[in-house]
Amino acid sequence: MDSGRNMTIGDIADALGVSKTTVSRAISGKGRIGEDTKRRVLDYINEHNYRPNMIAKGLAQSRTFNIALALPGDYNLEDMSFFQKCLMGISEIANSFEYDVMVAVIPSNDTSQLERMITNRKIDGVILMRTVFQDNTAAYLKDAEVPFVAIGSSDDRKIVQVDNDHRAACRELTSILLMRGIRKIALIGGNQSHVVTHTRLNGYLDAYKEMGLAVDDSMIYLDVESCVLADKIVEELLARKCECIIGMDDSICNYVLNKLKKEKIMVPQDIKVASFYNSSLLENNVPSITSLEFDVLELGMETCRTLLDLIDGKPVKARALLGYGVSLKESTQKMS
Repeated sequence: MDSGRNMTIGDIADALGVSKTTVSRAISGKGRIGEDTKRRVLDYINEHNYRPNMIAKGLAQSRTFNIALALPGDYNLEDMSFFQKCLMGISEIANSFEYDVMVAVIPSNDTSQLERMITNRKIDGVILMRTVFQDNTAAYLKDAEVPFVAIGSSDDRKIVQVDNDHRAACRELTSILLMRGIRKIALIGGNQSHVVTHTRLNGYLDAYKEMGLAVDDSMIYLDVESCVLADKIVEELLARKCECIIGMDDSICNYVLNKLKKEKIMVPQDIKVASFYNSSLLENNVPSITSLEFDVLELGMETCRTLLDLIDGKPVKARALLGYGVSLKESTQKMS
């Protein structure tokens, strides 16, 4: 008889003179079965190094051993670095628990692909890759009572969340710039429907409040999602003698840097630049860019651990905040 993965439940049943149902109950630990019989089945399995087929195991435990990754349909090329690193972390943990990862793209809150996965019982849980206000996907998953975890923060305390501490990170970086005597600091941010946009904004505002300084609201720009709009804003800020421009993320910061290069504006001699998020998009820039560092791989790993605990019915934190680093580089150096 073949051993290990080639062995079937039927083979074990025949060898021991019991039914397939008895073997299945011994493996799953569910259903009525005598202790002696259960021990005899498990001893035989251990002796022959039997590994249950994952489909059979899923049926025995009412599990699919698949999780879904809900990817926002409006992501752009600049987002791919974040999503790829996060997926690597998720996959590493999922694989160690013999889970596979399926991807569901959610364009404009269209949850039909995800609903199909759930209706057809193809997944055990879901990871939301982005938190937004009025989140139809989260609302659907709550109604369907499907275990899910969001990467990002939300005011909805019924959503289990794993995030980096963006607010504290943005507050710290802004505070450092203010303590260096820089006052006219512009902030350029992205889509206001994304929760992280407001989280980062609040960190920026916190820094001014803690230092007892007034915020110039006209120096804050949101919903900047194209280089054309970013170019116009940079022109305006240069005319207003802005001292420093902070991009809320790497793509916005890159827009700013490209415009400054076109205009032959020197960084940090003429104007300082920083980013609330670092990635490979900024790593090779000259001069090097002051930015916030987040361990995206660990973010994915922690999110997947949390989801698997949730699927197993284990207690989890309603909200977990991971750390960050502040990398002070040439782009904000004080010029003598």
